Amino acid sequence: MNVNGKELAVEIDGPEDAPVVLLVHGLGGTSNFYQPQTDALADRLRVVRVDSAGAGRSPLADDISITSHADDLAAVLDALNVDSAAVVGHSMGTLVVRELAARHPEKVSALALLGAVREPAEAGRQAQRDRAAVLREKGTGAVAPGVVANALSETTRRDKPEVAAFVRELVMRQDPEGYARNCEALAAATDPGPVPSGLPLLLITGADDKVGPPEASQEVARGHGQAAVEILPGVGHWTAVEAAKPVTELLQKFL
Repeated sequence: MNVNGKELAVEIDGPEDAPVVLLVHGLGGTSNFYQPQTDALADRLRVVRVDSAGAGRSPLADDISITSHADDLAAVLDALNVDSAAVVGHSMGTLVVRELAARHPEKVSALALLGAVREPAEAGRQAQRDRAAVLREKGTGAVAPGVVANALSETTRRDKPEVAAFVRELVMRQDPEGYARNCEALAAATDPGPVPSGLPLLLITGADDKVGPPEASQEVARGHGQAAVEILPGVGHWTAVEAAKPVTELLQKFL
């Protein structure tokens, strides 16, 4: 789909006349991150998944940022004639969907955040810039082991090696330059502000998430005032695949 001068890979599942849920992946992810949830939600919802510019099957773009990703999502909904949708975001995608709700509030009817992340501190910004440099010099193979080791829980790595393999494949299949530009987008990210209290909000995170720790979700919930926070034991940062069944059930109930 061509929006805002970019060609984006978009997948749509479920009944055409059903309410829409938009699933937004995080850094290093693709629309396939949400495959377990899509299979379940598409029975009753129209599920829209987008590979963000420079990620997965979507080619490079010059102006990759949190704001540009949010505006691209709004343009995708416009192109599909969708007035508003429930929106789910993961990791960096939680900043994107919060920006979407801030810039295009009429487009978002409910918000679910998986592994919510904060605006990076300076050390985190530098870490993302350093990762971008490694990607350009050595490719995705140089960063994939660190993603698997640091972002998945020890429990997942031990008991679900197939999940570790899948996450490694997601990272390895990224275009190095696209991944680097998205790292730089995260390095430049700013806090989108509190989620409006009138917007239904669900936060799901792993007890062992070191990237988007439970405290980050609890901060967003306090700023909202009425949000539910679900903390899943033995789960790291790749929430929707590390805990596919619990996350699916929570989203089904929320949506």
